[in-house]
Amino acid sequence: MQVIPVIDLMGGKVVHARKGDRGSYGPLVSPLSPTSDPLDVVRGLLSVFPFPTLYIADLDAIQDHGDNLRTLRQIRDEFPTLEVWVDNGAADVGALAAFLEADLGAPVIGSESQDDTSLVAQHRDSARIVLSLDFRGDAFQGPQPILDQPSLWPRRIIVMTLARVGSGAGPDLARLASIQSIAGGREIYAAGGVRNAADLSALTAAGVSGALTATALHERRIVTADLEAMGSLRRAAG
Repeated sequence: MQVIPVIDLMGGKVVHARKGDRGSYGPLVSPLSPTSDPLDVVRGLLSVFPFPTLYIADLDAIQDHGDNLRTLRQIRDEFPTLEVWVDNGAADVGALAAFLEADLGAPVIGSESQDDTSLVAQHRDSARIVLSLDFRGDAFQGPQPILDQPSLWPRRIIVMTLARVGSGAGPDLARLASIQSIAGGREIYAAGGVRNAADLSALTAAGVSGALTATALHERRIVTADLEAMGSLRRAAG
């Protein structure tokens, strides 16, 4: 299972996401980074482990309050070997095409940003696109047909439980199992609630392909030894 660190961008800074209440997010304070500057934070995360992939939420773009394209370019330039997944609220063909043309990472299509199924359906066969199925409580965020038609989904699926982000509530194993049961073997990535190495082990046992996490890394509840142990298990299994 792959652990993917997360940074949430707002106003050119990394903010601390908690329970999806974006209006209350403040600048990140972390022992891993001297500031909330995105480059400092990414360096800090990579000091814990050489993560191959980073997830970025451009919250300004998602909320139609501008964007963080300059910051995304800085991250891309400084860490050229890092695979970056970016949710910037793309909701139409033109916006997604512009992002792909900019070559700033793999676009994440967030269900919460969609008005219909057209963008997801157009990219169902894409190996580059990631679909995020977003939930707030028990409510699916976005057009219900996106959730009801797994045939529209691309290969990689994030199951994002917004109320559990930064909450320490643990991953939503029941919802993950529900999505897995209809996903047809697609890669499923858990987002929201991961607290520690025990949660990573539970997700591994559940057959999840990866986990997105931030707070547990910054609070040092998942540390280098945990990640190295997971890497050893993967190599042994291979």
